[in-house]
Amino acid sequence: MKTIRLDAHVGLIALLLLSVLFASACTTQNLLKGDRTQHLYRHPRFHTVESGDTLYSIAWTYGYDYRVVARWNEIKPPYTIKLGQRIRVAPPPEFDARQALSGNDTKRADDGRGSSVRSLSRNDSKKTDTNYKNDKPLDWQWPVDGRVIKNFSAANGSKGVDIVGVLQQPVYAAADGEVVYSGRGLRGYGNLIIIKHNDLYLSAYAHNNELLVKEGQRIAKGNKIATMGNSDTDKVMLHFEIRRDGKPVDPLAFLPKRNL
Repeated sequence: MKTIRLDAHVGLIALLLLSVLFASACTTQNLLKGDRTQHLYRHPRFHTVESGDTLYSIAWTYGYDYRVVARWNEIKPPYTIKLGQRIRVAPPPEFDARQALSGNDTKRADDGRGSSVRSLSRNDSKKTDTNYKNDKPLDWQWPVDGRVIKNFSAANGSKGVDIVGVLQQPVYAAADGEVVYSGRGLRGYGNLIIIKHNDLYLSAYAHNNELLVKEGQRIAKGNKIATMGNSDTDKVMLHFEIRRDGKPVDPLAFLPKRNL
């Protein structure tokens, strides 16, 4: 009888351990989904600058407004960063986001109008004196001709729209702005271009085949900036995002209505 009871206890303990391990595994899988900014255990609270990084691309990766990240790190315009520099990518203790959006260097309006800005350098050996003023309301256009095969969905983690196309099809700037990132350093985006339109809005063009513009380059709405491709994806398409204050918004709310 004692042997039977002992075996029963051992079996019960083993069952409890398996339950705990299963629950832990499920929790980990759930945490791995969604916006990476919510899961600081996956990365340190600091990002070490690598070749090709810009402050804009770092802020984009972690889901923050570039001005907020700049304020956390006391980085002033033109937001020059250096290889090997440690960039804080999570809020410091007792941080108030409203503080990061105060001051002359972060002044902006909610009407889509821009102000004088300067481009970001990749490192201290690549500086640019680009300075432009965009004081016109944003006038958006479609970046490519094609059918939307995936819509924006904050609930499902879709931060933009996917537009199907053909290889080497032209990709156009959706609005006037300045190129603040051109490269393939952001995982999952392939060959990527990020354009800053004003202090409020940025747009991104992912999975390109060829990138035709460089960081710091001033571009106008409708300029050809890339060709469509399938980098980091299984089909030829453009993944297009618009971010307001660093947060993804539905591009279809800004792009002209069209019938396809």
